[in-house]
Amino acid sequence: MNEPLKKLIEAAKNVPQTRQDIEMQRRSFAYGNTHFENELITRDMVDRIADEMANKKND
Repeated sequence: MNEPLKKLIEAAKNVPQTRQDIEMQRRSFAYGNTHFENELITRDMVDRIADEMANKKND
């Protein structure tokens, strides 16, 4: 790994993530893993289900 890349990685470790950032990563991870197994899964499906789950949690 070259030195500029190492510096960028170290700097990124200190950037705080918002709840929205974490939620976007969670959904991206869910999409990537489910779409890999089933090509019919879409990002919209993942977003819709995540929103439904969040609404149920807040009820």
